[in-house]
Amino acid sequence: MTIACTVPGLPFTLSPSSEASWTIAVAPATVTASAAPHSDIFIDPGAGTQLNAESMLNAATLLGVPPDGDFQFSARVTVEFASAYDAGVLLVWVNDRQWGKLCFEFSPDGEPMIVSVVTRGFSDDANAFVVDGRAVWLRVCRLDDAFAYHASVDGKTWRMVRFFTIDGTSTSAAIGFEAQSPTGDGCLVTFDDIRFTRQRLGDLRDGS
Repeated sequence: MTIACTVPGLPFTLSPSSEASWTIAVAPATVTASAAPHSDIFIDPGAGTQLNAESMLNAATLLGVPPDGDFQFSARVTVEFASAYDAGVLLVWVNDRQWGKLCFEFSPDGEPMIVSVVTRGFSDDANAFVVDGRAVWLRVCRLDDAFAYHASVDGKTWRMVRFFTIDGTSTSAAIGFEAQSPTGDGCLVTFDDIRFTRQRLGDLRDGS
């Protein structure tokens, strides 16, 4: 039986897909994940009507259902990149065919990047911008029935990455963390400076 976890700073419990993949420290509040080799959450849009070997749903996740209403959920994400598409992720999860990922990901060119994926049956895949370093802040906000993704290189100034809905199911969505290594032998991901507020985002475009 999976045991629910408490993460300091989050007012709801989270459940890990695999307890062995996650370590939670209290002071300072830190969540560490060990991504398994060849793990990902992605449904290849090029697979047609049938899922193929490029579609995977086996990455380590740590998820919980937040309180009703608007919120802002953020964390600093540090990834020990080794292989293409290694990533630390803030995840919005409805079910195994509907979700959204905000990723700090290693590109095939060896560059850390902000990447977003929204899945409605099949996944899309959108690159945002390159990050100079191995750490970045990611943020997920809920505004009514929609979600906004932002990223920041300093934890203060935010750049909008995406604004979307997942078939009007925002109130039942879980949120949390994910770690993946689709092409590699695994990687270590650290989430710290974890924050959650029920304050509504003031300006979608500038991220304030």
